[in-house]
Amino acid sequence: MLLLDVSGSMSPYASALLRFAHATARRGDPSARVRTEVFTFGTRLTRVTRELSHRDPDAAMAAVSCAIPDYSGGTRIGELLKAFLDAHGQRGMARGAVAVVLSDGWERGDPELLGAQMARLARLAHRVVWANPRKARPGYAPVAGGMAAALPHVDDFVEGHSLAALERLAAVVAGHVDPGVRAAQEVRRA
Repeated sequence: MLLLDVSGSMSPYASALLRFAHATARRGDPSARVRTEVFTFGTRLTRVTRELSHRDPDAAMAAVSCAIPDYSGGTRIGELLKAFLDAHGQRGMARGAVAVVLSDGWERGDPELLGAQMARLARLAHRVVWANPRKARPGYAPVAGGMAAALPHVDDFVEGHSLAALERLAAVVAGHVDPGVRAAQEVRRA
């Protein structure tokens, strides 16, 4: 399950992350009926799994761009994570899943709400992975309100700024985890 931030602060990364989501969603095992669900968020929560099911990446990106009404807008992560969990999480989409949040963690809403919803997600999911493109910047520290509130509930905190970072993210999701990406270690270092 992927939750992808398409807000204005993520606009330099959103297109590449949506292509990553397309590749991830297309890799599901049809015989096991396992598929990756994909949602985008900014000021609204939008399920884009169906749009990403197109075999052709360009057709998928065109369909996704028509489906997302809040592309490059604001960010309300806590509120929209609550909406996701209320509508989809309890009924099983998040239960036992590897939940991946692709976001810089810049929250315009209440960071306490984000922390509470991340705790909820962590209780439901098998693992929570957060990929932050800004993590690769020299001197970056996860101290912004949203990221600081979310991080204690994250199992793996990774970069998400380049193709190599997305390859590492895929390895983390697959369970081939480099011990250097563990969020608990990040929290102890911060």
